[in-house]
Order: sequence, then C-alpha cells, then structure tokens
Amino acid sequence: MMLSGYAQGIFPMAAGRDEAELHWVDPRQRGIFPLDKFHISRSLARDIRRGNYTIRTNTAFSEVVRLCAARPETWINAPLAALYDRLHAMGHAHSLEMWQKGALAGGVFGVTLGAAFFGESMFSTRANGSKIALAYLVDRLRQAGFTLFDTQFLTPHLASLGAVEVPRAVYLGMLARALSGRAEFIAPAAPAPHSLLQRMTQTS
Repeated sequence: MMLSGYAQGIFPMAAGRDEAELHWVDPRQRGIFPLDKFHISRSLARDIRRGNYTIRTNTAFSEVVRLCAARPETWINAPLAALYDRLHAMGHAHSLEMWQKGALAGGVFGVTLGAAFFGESMFSTRANGSKIALAYLVDRLRQAGFTLFDTQFLTPHLASLGAVEVPRAVYLGMLARALSGRAEFIAPAAPAPHSLLQRMTQTS
C-alpha cells in the first residue's frame, strides 16, 4: 500500500510520535532537489574536503530512522518506523550514513521506486553532518541514474542547498517519468572527497 501511495504522489505521516494513526499527505506544492543544482557553500566544501568521516549505505538503517525521529516533534511514529523497516527489507528503503570516530554523525533515509528517490528525513549530531550526507546522497542518485529527488516539503534548510517547490501537476509529471525509469541505489561506491566536490561543482 505504501509503494502504491508513493507511485500516486502521496506519502504517509503521523500527527505525532504518540499518535497511532497514519495519514496520507498530498501537498499542493512539492519540494524537490534538482539533481544538477545542489549548492555547496564554502564552509560545506571545507568540511567535505577534510575527509575525517566515512560514508556508508544501509549499514544502520533502523538507527538512522530512530535518530531522525529523536527530536521534540516528529511525524515518525512506531508503526511508520516499522513500515520503513519492512520496505528496507524489500530493497525499497535505504539510508546513507556519515560515520565519524565509530559513531553515526549524520544521515538521511528515503524510499526508492523506479528512478525516484523519496527523501523522508535526515539528522545530524555535528555541524554540517546532514549537509555532508545530502551531498553524497545527491551524487549517488546522479551516478545511479535517478531522475527525481522528492523532498516532500521545502524548508529553509533545503532551499539553502538548492531545493525548490513545484506545483502538484508538475510533480506528478516528473514522478510518472521517474517511475518508468530504473536506477539502483546501492550500485555506486562513495567517491573520495575531492572527486565528489569536482563532480558537484561542475554541474551546480
């Protein structure tokens, strides 16, 4: 049912951590990341260039979801977290993780269908942690052949990195084209910091 919902342009959310029910959401304006427009600031480039971290995928999926929900207000309740785990087991949900000194320092997770990546949430326990994870995620999506990075809503944080809003009708057209494509999230390896910056700055 969840995959069918994503394919129709809707997604589930809970009203709060302690709410038992899930609700389908269908925004009039949809947040997306144009994959060739990711903005890397000087401070972010400096942190990426340091390379004092390790990028991994799908090694701590459930923990990434838990950390994304570990905030005063969240739309991720226990039933939804369990559904994400099931989608992960099916190969339709993935995490990209930034590790530092043996601990998770940032990460993002989402759902994949065709050549669409539906970004769900991200977290950070260090400065620029989630931004570093997003930079590597965008590069991975581009290299793997994804054509749509759906962020659901546009926040000031995402806008500062290049995300934009599109009307529902435009989004549905983009979604239809992405669903007809094929991409493999786990295919490309994480590049070295200098390679990432070179690729990203050539197109952004």
